[in-house]
Amino acid sequence: MDIFRKAKAVRFKSHLDKYLVADDDQENTRQSRNGSSKKSRWLVELVEGNSHLIRLKSCHGKYLIASDDSFLLGMTGNKVTQTSPENTNDLRIEWEPIRDGFQVKLKAFGGRFLRANGGTPPWRNSVTHDSPHTASTHNWILWNVETVDIPENEMLDYLSMVSSFSSVSDELSGLEMGFPVMSTRSSFSSSPKIAKSSTPVIKKPAMDLFYKAKAVRLRSYHDKYLTAEEDEETVIQDRDGASKNATWTVEFINDTAEKNTIRLKSRYGKYLTASNQRFLLGMTGRKVLQTLPKRLDSSVEWEPIREGNQVKLKTRYGQFLRANDNIPPWRNSVTHNIPHRTSTQDWVLWDVDVVEILVHSPAPKPPPPLIPHEESFAASESSSPSIVSSASPASFSRQESGEFLASSLMKFGDGRLIYYHIADEYGEINEGVEGLCIPFKGNSVEELRKTLEEETGLEDITVCTKSPLNGKLYPLRLQLPPNNANMDVIVVPSGLI
Repeated sequence: MDIFRKAKAVRFKSHLDKYLVADDDQENTRQSRNGSSKKSRWLVELVEGNSHLIRLKSCHGKYLIASDDSFLLGMTGNKVTQTSPENTNDLRIEWEPIRDGFQVKLKAFGGRFLRANGGTPPWRNSVTHDSPHTASTHNWILWNVETVDIPENEMLDYLSMVSSFSSVSDELSGLEMGFPVMSTRSSFSSSPKIAKSSTPVIKKPAMDLFYKAKAVRLRSYHDKYLTAEEDEETVIQDRDGASKNATWTVEFINDTAEKNTIRLKSRYGKYLTASNQRFLLGMTGRKVLQTLPKRLDSSVEWEPIREGNQVKLKTRYGQFLRANDNIPPWRNSVTHNIPHRTSTQDWVLWDVDVVEILVHSPAPKPPPPLIPHEESFAASESSSPSIVSSASPASFSRQESGEFLASSLMKFGDGRLIYYHIADEYGEINEGVEGLCIPFKGNSVEELRKTLEEETGLEDITVCTKSPLNGKLYPLRLQLPPNNANMDVIVVPSGLI
């Protein structure tokens, strides 16, 4: 949702490299390769009271609507058209953006998705709302989102045009040029007016499930509960939801601007941690453990992201808490990973059951002290032999990760440590978050690229370095330095550089 909160207007590009456009008949929609046309621009309108929903308005001043009309008689898929509803309370004009990697799915009321069709006519270039029934059409509901800067004179044209639709009772309440402030509960006067207003504070929708929760259970796609094992280190799935080991205490983190991350603590007082250890050698997926690091870093922080009535728990590095299935050792295991196949997309979805409610403190609790008292930490250390020491890989600070992986270099002979960050969809990185670390032998940039692709689960990445002079990212083209010095690199997903 972040990209839609910051954008006045956007373009949507389908898997066919075509744009969603509003036809001149002011009724139909289709796909077109002409992304520079005004018809490909869609004004973004936030739905008041539902911060995870948006409305999209075409250049003709009409809303994108998931209609009830079948596209072809006897076939799945309904028409997506433009409309001027009597009021903006029509749920069919509301869309829920759901992030899928670096793309989004637009979910309509009723659970269907905006779909860009291919194939022969009449399917070619058509747009419907439907659910993907086969793996071959899964990408048809994925869209790349491009923000659009609308010149001031064109924005005034938009506002003048919108004001002419007297049947629309709920319109834009104001726009401050350079940043959108949109409301859907006040009528628009016949004379266009640009008013200044402050941006409303919007809570992350998935956090609503946790704000009043003192303790929760997380139920996986396989109807098993996230469970802390008695060894006070392992995390598994188990069907016994009544066990205290399936209960996780919720801690809120107040050091982020939007307060949209949480920590989860097991009954043993240890945190759910996205570790840097491989689950199986040569396979994707990292272990999820219980740990008690001296310093509570980003490895114990999770961002809940709503998807329907369920949530995905995302790490700071873009991977998700995943409940695995299949034959042992995968069965009942829990890792953090990015789902690559359609068959495993649901493995990162969790149902949240609130076990205990915060009665006297509806606001987020203050964060725990970053450094435990020496006395209590020493007592815990003596009573629990599995407590994580500063040299343990579960702490995952830059220094500790390096110490842990240094032993791996012995297997490689000569080698180096590669510290890496993953750039977001804007090509930016969070300097406040520590990078992950891998051992690497060799000087080939191409080999490093392939290793990082395997490590991150991303495809067609570009390995970059950041200039200390201007802060810009520059792709690595030549060989790596020959002296096996440790390096910092930036992983940039395809299409961002």
